[in-house]
Amino acid sequence: MKINVAVIFGCSSVEHEISVISAVQAMHSIDREKYNPIPVYFAKDGTAYTGEALFDMNNFKDMAKLISLCHPVTFIKWNGAAVIRYLDNKMFKKNEDVRVDVAFPIVHGTNCEDGSVAGYLEVLGIPYVGCDVLSAAVGMDKAVFKQVLKAAGLPVLDCLTFTRKQFSADEETVVADAEKIGYPLIVKPVNTGSSVGISKAENRGELIDSINLACSFSERVLVEKAVENLREINCSVVGTADDYETSVLEEPVMHDKILSYDDKYRGENRAKDGGSKGMASTGRKLPADLSPEKTAEIREIAGKAFAAFGASGVCRIDFLMDTANGDKVYVNEANTIPGSLSFYLWEATGVKYPALIDKLISLAFARQRTRENTMFTINTNILSEKSFGFKGSKGAKN
Repeated sequence: MKINVAVIFGCSSVEHEISVISAVQAMHSIDREKYNPIPVYFAKDGTAYTGEALFDMNNFKDMAKLISLCHPVTFIKWNGAAVIRYLDNKMFKKNEDVRVDVAFPIVHGTNCEDGSVAGYLEVLGIPYVGCDVLSAAVGMDKAVFKQVLKAAGLPVLDCLTFTRKQFSADEETVVADAEKIGYPLIVKPVNTGSSVGISKAENRGELIDSINLACSFSERVLVEKAVENLREINCSVVGTADDYETSVLEEPVMHDKILSYDDKYRGENRAKDGGSKGMASTGRKLPADLSPEKTAEIREIAGKAFAAFGASGVCRIDFLMDTANGDKVYVNEANTIPGSLSFYLWEATGVKYPALIDKLISLAFARQRTRENTMFTINTNILSEKSFGFKGSKGAKN
């Protein structure tokens, strides 16, 4: 019997469309002899849909038509099993729930990649691919991620963080504190991905504009020193905090002051039909042109970073390399569900995409077996033992 894999994608995020690209890529690469992929697309309004139309990227060009071809669904726990239940009348009358053996979240950004989807699946008891709630939340929060890595003795840039409210209440102090770091500065929303809301500031006017931009995407903002003589290097890691492997390295090609959203998803290497191929289309040097010693150093740090925040599944660890300072490297951020699942890095390492997907699903089942050996509830009900004196209960004293 094939394993039913609920592929979850979309969601209310600024990276919604990138999630669609990554998920459709994965569904077309999964081993159909072993797995039965079931697309579960969360529209931007939070409604979940399934249907064969979701396998075709071209259908997403007309969202109204796409939705008309799909069925609204929800996940529920029923008779001891996790299932997808159809909510529209036509399908509901058939009473055909679809068993879910494992969930495969391929979501990017806030409201999903930050542990929200992982928490939802844990409540339902569904095995799922990728980071758990805590590691997903830490990986998404750039400030907390830096603190965790710094505590682990790994190289990160110092930064200033503040809230939107603090900036609104005392702009002068926040700007003055940021300027103490020294221009040029990089300003980032704390919890977005795909370079959304990130900009570089060379002076006070640009700094204020950059902070306002970041505040429009996040309640919290991070400011750090820009590495001017910069090479960006990425490494993917697969496994668990206790047992992981690292990929070959890549060097993305930048056309702006920073690696932008357009560099990542609107680059020159697009699909032949004019559509984006996600991170797989980004201009890059693969493998990165680095010495064996520097390559080994970065791969080692990537693995240690992955372990430090307790990651699992597949992640991409992004580095900044300062060529004016002896090629010193800093961990920049983690992508706990990287664009295109970083399959291109693993293919360059010798692991085909279907094999990568198979590995990730195996890791999900292994974690579930561990959870099943962990006690989360105890066999007691103190509510049946006595009255707690709430007004209206039978033993309450008025």
